[in-house]
Amino acid sequence: MQQCMILLVEDNPDDEALALRALKKANPKTQVVVARDGQQALDFVFGEGDYQGRNVAEQPVVIFLDMKLPKLNGLDVLRNIRNDQRTCLLPVVILTSSDESSDIKEAYRLGANSYINKPVNFTEFSRQMNLMGEYWLDINRPPLCKLQ
Repeated sequence: MQQCMILLVEDNPDDEALALRALKKANPKTQVVVARDGQQALDFVFGEGDYQGRNVAEQPVVIFLDMKLPKLNGLDVLRNIRNDQRTCLLPVVILTSSDESSDIKEAYRLGANSYINKPVNFTEFSRQMNLMGEYWLDINRPPLCKLQ
């Protein structure tokens, strides 16, 4: 297993706690950075705001992005990431309770790598996060995309 970093963008404390537990189970060495709103997520990715001075050459292997967020919604975050040449290849998984076909289509149109509905059942949510952690951390090979 490789040491790697995930950016979890989640404003619900219960979903955050479940996701963190499942991701740590999938790969105990994983560093999970949590952003609780869309602006904080972009600040982390681009090394701005509270993250000014962060080594932005070290990017997450995947971003798990909720859609309904304070300050800036998930689709706007995705749009900003995809519109910047430095971050356009970062894998982004939409992880949301929305099952609206218009949201799904828009997320893929904007370049989401995957769209996952959050199960309401605790056990299923934990299982799903564990599977996603295993896939994105151990199976998938992300592009080498470093900010310069």
